[in-house]
Amino acid sequence: GGHPVAGENLQARLRGLIVMAHANAHGAMAIATGNKSELGQGYCTLYGDMAGGYAPLGDLYKMEVYALARLFNERMGVEAVTESTLTKPPSAELAPDQKDEDSLPPYPILDEILRLHIEDGLDATQITAKGHDEKTVKEVLTRLAKNEHKRWQMPPAPRVSKRAFGQGWRQPLAARHDWRQ
Repeated sequence: GGHPVAGENLQARLRGLIVMAHANAHGAMAIATGNKSELGQGYCTLYGDMAGGYAPLGDLYKMEVYALARLFNERMGVEAVTESTLTKPPSAELAPDQKDEDSLPPYPILDEILRLHIEDGLDATQITAKGHDEKTVKEVLTRLAKNEHKRWQMPPAPRVSKRAFGQGWRQPLAARHDWRQ
């Protein structure tokens, strides 16, 4: 019984526990794997994929992560990140046939909306005026506000953008909606 996300979160937390135990056993540090798109939408699990001492991708949008992986492969002259990983539909892999786009807008659209709001400081009306669907924009900004509590608990990430989550970002913690819209 209960909400299916509870089972998915349990799976992610068990995976995080195993990763932390493995890192501990080898004197290493677990890293959190979330990127700015996922963290911005709360599409991550506290004490699951967010577990770790460092979040190396935390200030890169999802499409930037793919671009970085392709650049890495090109510069290294090897397929360190397989092409199948780069071309298959993104998924949290916590349920059969699950795809990120079942819950989120396509990443190129999501990344652009988040970038316009976070980096450029545009509100929902201004983002919509740039050609984005009003309903999608409001959903993205609402999820951004509703999931601030997760970002307060994320490990540190290197800052590579004009405005990163973390010290310079702090927003109201208990936001149920973005009252500024």
